[in-house]
Amino acid sequence: MTSSNAIVIIPTFNERENIARMIHAVFSLPVEYHLLIVDDNSPDGTADIVKELINTYPGKLFLLERNGKLGLGTAYIEGFRWALERNYSYIFEMDSDFSHDPADLPRLHQACLEGADLAIGSRYITGVNVVNWPIGRVLMSYFASAYVRLITGMSIRDTTAGFKCYRREVLEAINLDRIRFKGYAFQIEMKFITWKMHFRIVEIPIIFTERKEGTSKMSRGIFREAVLGVISMKVRSLFSRYWLKKP
Repeated sequence: MTSSNAIVIIPTFNERENIARMIHAVFSLPVEYHLLIVDDNSPDGTADIVKELINTYPGKLFLLERNGKLGLGTAYIEGFRWALERNYSYIFEMDSDFSHDPADLPRLHQACLEGADLAIGSRYITGVNVVNWPIGRVLMSYFASAYVRLITGMSIRDTTAGFKCYRREVLEAINLDRIRFKGYAFQIEMKFITWKMHFRIVEIPIIFTERKEGTSKMSRGIFREAVLGVISMKVRSLFSRYWLKKP
């Protein structure tokens, strides 16, 4: 596989315990990926660690610094625009806390090389593959995906997954200015749009492991946005060209 046309986007906020290890892990893979860190002005100095490592990985590691905690969705959208402007063909989303195993990146990449437009690292395509989550959170996540499938009609098993690989054609087709959600509902909205546009979506089974270092960003407010937002998203989808770029 070629690699100079593939980039991994990782949004960060207070991830100093994980970020250096994650950067080294990505660059130690047998397949070469570029890496873009989008940091929301982490007060713990996450961005400073990235800046130090840019000299170690010149031309491969990049940093976008933002002025504050502006939300997961806007971080990814800025990252998408950055990657598209630089002509990357395969654009990944991944968390920085090792809940997503960087060793799975080549599997998602291969799925897109073999014809998928969006490859999803799925916790639920072969059962429930989650490690170190309390049962309440497992049930919340699992039934949230079932709820999304019911409302939207999508067949995707892991609708809230944040470990993904896009072909650039998908992101080029979407009007990113129309993306509404900033929290984890962003992940649902992007999958729904991709599905509505009839791109080919595949789910690749992964094992999701709860973070060992740092603090989770999940909250009830984020979960509420996802549950209530799905209905408004479905209504917007009735306007069939809502998310499309103007020709």
